[in-house]
Amino acid sequence: MRDDQRRQRLTDANPWWRAAAGGGNPTAWTGHHQVLKGRAAHDLGYRTTILSDIQDGPVTDLLVVLTGPRRIGKSVALLDTAAALCARGDLDPRQVVYLPCDGMSAQDVHRCLVFGRELTRSIDRETSRPRLWLLDEISGVSGWTAALKLARDNTAFGGDTVIATGSRWAGGEDIEGNLLAGRAGTGSGRRRRVLLPMTFRDYLTASRPQLHRLPPVHPSDLQSPATAAILEEVAFDVDGYDLAWQDFLTCGGFPRAVAEHIRAGAVSTSYLDDLRYSLRNDVDPDGPQDSLPRLLGRLAQRATSPLSVTAMAQELGYPSRDIFVRRLNRLVTSHAALWCPRREGDDIVAGSQAKLYLTDPLLAYVPARLRAGLGEPDMTRLTEMAIGVALARAIDDLEEGRWVSGETIGYVRTASNNEIDLGPVTVPSPANATATVPLETKWVDQGWKGESRAIDGKFGRGILVTKAALDTSGDVWAVPAPLLALLLS
Repeated sequence: MRDDQRRQRLTDANPWWRAAAGGGNPTAWTGHHQVLKGRAAHDLGYRTTILSDIQDGPVTDLLVVLTGPRRIGKSVALLDTAAALCARGDLDPRQVVYLPCDGMSAQDVHRCLVFGRELTRSIDRETSRPRLWLLDEISGVSGWTAALKLARDNTAFGGDTVIATGSRWAGGEDIEGNLLAGRAGTGSGRRRRVLLPMTFRDYLTASRPQLHRLPPVHPSDLQSPATAAILEEVAFDVDGYDLAWQDFLTCGGFPRAVAEHIRAGAVSTSYLDDLRYSLRNDVDPDGPQDSLPRLLGRLAQRATSPLSVTAMAQELGYPSRDIFVRRLNRLVTSHAALWCPRREGDDIVAGSQAKLYLTDPLLAYVPARLRAGLGEPDMTRLTEMAIGVALARAIDDLEEGRWVSGETIGYVRTASNNEIDLGPVTVPSPANATATVPLETKWVDQGWKGESRAIDGKFGRGILVTKAALDTSGDVWAVPAPLLALLLS
């Protein structure tokens, strides 16, 4: 890019600058911005709070790395943040700099950091003011972490608030070394954040506001007397939650998919195509058109069992096991999947097979909807995946970075080689380190006592996650999946 093109990109991307300079409304642009207009067509009122502290809080030298799957709304979250900042009376809108980084080089980014401050220098006449940089999809720029490191070490950019977003973080980019080790700023707030699909709580708010949304509970307190009392209050409405859960497992939590499902009863094929093409670009861009649906279909069928990587690679026709492993890891780095390894305590059992959960139920429906001959997923497997993801999110909320580093969930084996889906892992609490409650998923209405023997024999306690059975009277409880999902979110 030439300098004039860089300057023009900044000017076009920040219409509030012109409004502020002319004394106009600095938020008027929200009514005609293409991205926000696209949301308006499917808007149910859902807004992520992942950047609310920056929207409402003080301007500090904080650097935030925000990641998440494609089509989840990271650009929308940045533009909502820009609108909120522009509406604040204590800020000049020209302190806000939004930069869409698609198609840029590291040199382009460097020059735009220079021009962003230069084009807004009029606000620095009396005193230098910090900027709030919103760098959208910068992870696709090779060498971007080094470019930001250089700027934070040597220019006024080091005292600014920076939000850097991306969908897939390419190998070779040292995010921790270049951005988080001594350069993320002194401001309070989470430095690594993951924007994921709507939780079941979010889904209920949008689709069934009449259902009571249980308060969240620390994952180590899921079997406390207080939690039992919370569950008993909604025991009369278990069937209502069950029906809502089945709908949630059908449409997942991508905001547009939820809107389409609520309004039309199904997610559109066009949106499923959008998901497939976006994910294929990250996971297997050179493979056949059906490579991603076939991969997702196999994973959805095997999600509740430890994965034999070699066998599945052969089934799907990959040239080698290593190539297949790279595809799986790309799914994980693209936030479409989450590893659930075998653990003993907090340690991964060396040489053991791991399970792989899809992070949103809708991804399990892509194969059947877009390729003939691939079956639809069943509710039992979808429930185990959804509960595993809910627990992983709860753990990451308690301790920053655990989702990205893969230090959230894990399954365990008993002495008789039975499997417990989600074993206890250490998590922080206000008092001290503690452990999560072990969970076993059995999507049943009755006869659950027999299913609880494995978890009872291994731990002497725990929760059997059921379809609609609720019983908190013994050492092992039966709790319906939708209620447990609410407690975890």
